Amino acid sequence: MNVRALSTPWLMALLLASGVAVAAAGAAVGRAAPALTVPQLDGAEFDLARQRGKVVILNYWATWCSPCRAEMPVLEAFYRRHRAEGLVLLGVSVDDAHDRAAVAQLMRQFSYPAALAGSARSDGFGPPLAVPTTYVIDAVGVVRARLMSGSAVTEQTLEKVVLPLLPPAPGSARASGSR
Repeated sequence: MNVRALSTPWLMALLLASGVAVAAAGAAVGRAAPALTVPQLDGAEFDLARQRGKVVILNYWATWCSPCRAEMPVLEAFYRRHRAEGLVLLGVSVDDAHDRAAVAQLMRQFSYPAALAGSARSDGFGPPLAVPTTYVIDAVGVVRARLMSGSAVTEQTLEKVVLPLLPPAPGSARASGSR
């Protein structure tokens, strides 16, 4: 078998099936986030390196993944409440390129941008071992959390992980020290 001819997802599946341990590519909690440059569905380019100074949530998902779809309204509500505080959210769909229309149709329900992982110019995060997988990156570019399907994204999880990373909005309860 010509291993070079295998695409990365096929190679990972083969390695997992054969019992070989596979580490997630380049995105370790507590370390600098790897590169991610990808065109969004709206045509704008997302470059993680240009997001310094902002807290970034990267949510790897798929249209066929029911836990992913269940998390999306939670992410949307959290994003709407905190984007003015410097929160950036990008949904990174692992769907195939030929499913772009289905991805775009689903994303019409949400205000946060999305991209197809397969269109990335660089993606040091690599294909996720499972979806949903959500990364939280702080304002200096360090991965602070990786939430996978076993630790689903909830309002409480986002408040615990993301809120401490955001600067308090003027006049907010967090700015005045009460919570």
